[in-house]
Amino acid sequence: MVSLDEVAQAAGVSPATASRALSGRGHVSPATRQRVSDAAEQLGYVVSSAASTLASGRSRSIGVMIPDLHRWFFNTVLTGISDTLTRSGYDLTLYNVTGDVQLRREIFRAFLRRRRVDGVIVIALELDAWETQQLKDLGLPVIVLGGSLPDLPSMAIDDRAVTQLATEHLVALGHRHIGYIGGEAAFDVDYHVPSRRREGFLWGLRQHGITPDESLVQEADFTIAGGYAAAKQLYGSPANQMTALVAASDEMAIGALLAARDLGIAVPQQMSVVGIDGHELGGLFQLTTVDQQPASQGRTAAEHMLRRVESDEEFTIDLPYTLLVRGSTAAPTHSVPSSD
Repeated sequence: MVSLDEVAQAAGVSPATASRALSGRGHVSPATRQRVSDAAEQLGYVVSSAASTLASGRSRSIGVMIPDLHRWFFNTVLTGISDTLTRSGYDLTLYNVTGDVQLRREIFRAFLRRRRVDGVIVIALELDAWETQQLKDLGLPVIVLGGSLPDLPSMAIDDRAVTQLATEHLVALGHRHIGYIGGEAAFDVDYHVPSRRREGFLWGLRQHGITPDESLVQEADFTIAGGYAAAKQLYGSPANQMTALVAASDEMAIGALLAARDLGIAVPQQMSVVGIDGHELGGLFQLTTVDQQPASQGRTAAEHMLRRVESDEEFTIDLPYTLLVRGSTAAPTHSVPSSD
């Protein structure tokens, strides 16, 4: 096995300088860092994580707690975190925290302590008092992304504001009969995102003197298939005069676009559709959306975590979001035909 001394000799530097160059800690000129890196690569040297931990007191690993591994949004946030940590020489330790009470207890009681990490990023999980205290007792930096926990640094978008922005975009175009596809009650557990987004939709209407019509509201499961089924229910009512639709996620909005296509409803001439998220498929469907920049959220959380590993700053950050106007919205021109 190649030693650090051999790398230092090949690069023409001291072992201490070689260590600083490879660890990324301490001052080393860019030219020297590159020379040491080239020597290490040529010799096939790999930094010992155990030795690095002993020398620095850090594991160079960040724990990430996530509620669902299968949803596009969480995967995109995770990609942003992983890319940032990797570029800084850190590993990622993933904890899938489901609704299973026994499994959750085991994660907080044993798993977090069993594998040493330098900090923990909690994504969109609303923890109870015991779980929150377990995190605090670790004595490590913790960042909450997508919500807030008592006395812990947090960053999140304003879930009311994003749907209000989407709704007011349609109102500004001249729409007055606007439908809504929101999240089902099962998704209202952590930070009540469905409730907050529905409140933003209703507030966006009332701010402009429009009385919400409950018959134009459907619930779904944040998937394309769920959005498709909910939109067909809304489109199929011969009584409503709906000319526009806000969906609480881009996937549900894409489902609404597919339902409109199957029913012969022209978008945006007869039906305008707005989503929330900034989904990677949005451009393909020309979907107008409020982009909450999930990959950027992940990068921001990771960058702040790396800073907190070095310091102890406290913060609360409101994450940015942007209205992206594409081809799925326009001023109302025709009423929607019945599907009968």
